[in-house]
Amino acid sequence: MSSTESELSMTGTGSLGIAPFGVAALPRIIFGAGSFDQLAVVLASQGTRVLIVTGGRSFTGSEHWAQLQGQLKAAGLAWVQVSIASEPSPEQVDEVVSHYGDYGIDVVLGIGGGSALDAAKAIAGLLSVQHSVMEYLEGVGPELPYPGPGLPLVAVPTTAGTGSEMTKNAVLTRHGVGGFKKSFRDEKLLPRIALLDPDLLHSCPPQVLMANAMDAFTQLLESYVSTRASEFTDALARSGIQAFVAGFDPAAAAPVKDYSQLAYAAMLSGICLAQAGLGSVHGMASPLGAYFPIPHGVACGTLLAIATAMNIAALRQRLPASPALEKYAQVACWLGAEEESIEAGCDALVGLLDSWVEQCELPRLSAFGMTEADLPRVIAGSGGNSMKTNPLVLSDNEIRQVLLARL
Repeated sequence: MSSTESELSMTGTGSLGIAPFGVAALPRIIFGAGSFDQLAVVLASQGTRVLIVTGGRSFTGSEHWAQLQGQLKAAGLAWVQVSIASEPSPEQVDEVVSHYGDYGIDVVLGIGGGSALDAAKAIAGLLSVQHSVMEYLEGVGPELPYPGPGLPLVAVPTTAGTGSEMTKNAVLTRHGVGGFKKSFRDEKLLPRIALLDPDLLHSCPPQVLMANAMDAFTQLLESYVSTRASEFTDALARSGIQAFVAGFDPAAAAPVKDYSQLAYAAMLSGICLAQAGLGSVHGMASPLGAYFPIPHGVACGTLLAIATAMNIAALRQRLPASPALEKYAQVACWLGAEEESIEAGCDALVGLLDSWVEQCELPRLSAFGMTEADLPRVIAGSGGNSMKTNPLVLSDNEIRQVLLARL
C-alpha cells in the first residue's frame, strides 16, 4: 500500500461510521464470457414475439447476429429487427413505436452500444402506451408523468462504456439549432435483464471501443467524487477502476488487455452513475452532443483531463477540506502513482489523464465544427443533472476555460 493510500484509508467519513444511503433498483445481471448462448432462453422467459433494436452495422455484420437468429428460430420465437445507426432522436423512437404498435410485440431486446440500448428502453416503454416520447422528456415538452407499464426489456451491450443497461433513463438527442440531449427517465424503463458477454466486444470498432472505455472511466471517476457518493458506490467505483486498469492501457499498441475486465468496469460504471450521479464532464458533454455531431464517448474523453484539473484547482481554492481531493489522489494510487501527499496525488492523476487523452488521439472540439462563438450556448446548456452532483459548482468562466482548452 502506498503512503497516499495509507493516509487516505485513515481519513474521510469511514472513521465516523457509514452515512445513510439508498440503492435504486437494478436489472437481473447475467455476466460472463459465453453468456450470449443463453440469450434466446432468457428472451423466451419474457415473451414470444421479440422486437430487436440494434446499432448500425457492427453487431448485424458479425457472426453473433447469425448465431442469434439461429437461437431464436430454435426457441420458436418470432422477431423483427430495427437499426439505430446513431444517437437516437425522439422522431426515430416515435416512428418505431408507431410502426410496430400492432405487431403484438411482448418483449424488446436492445443489443448494441449505448444508443441502441437507450432507443430500446424508450421503445419498450412506449409500445404499450402509444404516446410520443416528447410528452415525457425532461426539460422539453409537457413532462407528463409516465404511466407505464413498459414491455420487458433485455439489454445486451456490445461496447464497454455507457452502462446504459444498468440505468432507468433513455437519452435522446435532437441535433442542430434548438437541439437538445434529454432523458426519458422512469424506473419502469429499467431493463428487466442485463446480459453482458465480454466476447461481444470483439465486434466493436477499435476507435469506438477506445472512446467508450474513456466514457466508462469518466463515469467511475465522477461517481466516486460525486456529492451523492456513498460507501456502497465507493466500493463499486474502486472495483471498477481497478478492473479498468487491469483491462485497458491506452498507451499499448493493443489497448484492450482483458475484455472481461473492461466489460466489468463498464457495467459497474453504469451502476455507479445510476446510484450516485456524475459530474462536470457529463454536464458539458450533454450540450456538446446536442449542438454538434460529437459522439458521447469522444466528448467525455476529450474533456476528462482538463475538467478534472479544473475541479481540483477550484476545490483547492474554495473547498480545500473537500473529501473529493482525497478521492482524486486515491484514484491516482489505484492507477499506479506512488505519491507522498494528497496534493501530489491529485497532480499525478491529472498528468496521467492528460497522457491518456493524447494516447487515445481524442479530437478537439473544433474538429466537429465548434468555435469560440459557440461557447455561450454550450455553457448555458451545461447545468443539467450531471453538473448538480459535481464536487462543487463551477462558474461559467471556469466552464469556459475547460471548453477553450479543448477547442
